[in-house]
Amino acid sequence: MDIKIGYSTCPNDTYIFDAMINGRIDTEDIIFEPYLADVEELNEMAQKGILDVTKMSYHAYGFICHDYAVLDSGSALGWGNGPLLVSKKPMSIEEVDKQRIAIPGELTTANFLMSLAFPHAKRKKAFLFSDIESALLEDKADVGVVIHENRFTYSERGLHLIMDLGAFWEQKTSCPIPLGGIMAHRRLPLKTILKIQSLIRQSILFAIDHPDSPLDYMKEHAQDMREDILRKHVATFVNEYSLTLGDEGQKAILELLNQGSESGVFPPGPHDLFIPAVE
Repeated sequence: MDIKIGYSTCPNDTYIFDAMINGRIDTEDIIFEPYLADVEELNEMAQKGILDVTKMSYHAYGFICHDYAVLDSGSALGWGNGPLLVSKKPMSIEEVDKQRIAIPGELTTANFLMSLAFPHAKRKKAFLFSDIESALLEDKADVGVVIHENRFTYSERGLHLIMDLGAFWEQKTSCPIPLGGIMAHRRLPLKTILKIQSLIRQSILFAIDHPDSPLDYMKEHAQDMREDILRKHVATFVNEYSLTLGDEGQKAILELLNQGSESGVFPPGPHDLFIPAVE
């Protein structure tokens, strides 16, 4: 069976999917056709139902949870790994509302958290996530929401932290930050979805047991290819919730979706959001 699968070029995703895509584990009768792209492009494709299985921001998922279900493995969800609001010059939180704001996409969870923290900040413009640092340095924006590798490199380029939006979420909800997950289209048979979910978990476990194995694949697609940055990225975004969401992970996702539906961002979703974990 051929499965069209999408995930981002960021190191946590290429780390997770390396073994599954590059033949290091047996995928049995499933042949994966990978499509790698920026997460906002994947979010937009998901709205059209193009991919069978795809990485998606949980913000984007709020609009199409009737079409896709959340897999138990593969999520970017955790503590201390949220987006950061930064600027070219030091700036107070009180100044943010009036600034030109660079965001990594309308449908990203980063934009959702920015709107939650600064509901009156409206001067937003979407940039490719990897261009936001340059947008600030070139005065195309006054503040920017950085994600992925840029969380680890913004200070090297002389940018200043205004707020940790992930910490804001954690303090507000007492939940880990649900950034993005792996979703399967509900058109697939449940048996197939469960097999894919199991393969993702196996792929992560293979990478954990063979930490050097995914490095070439990660470097092939990474924005910053320095090995210390790649390993720091994986350590930040791949964790116990990546293997299995558990009750705490599911609670965090539901909290985000509930806050979004209560504020009118997207409609309430179905009750069967999660594919059950199967050992």
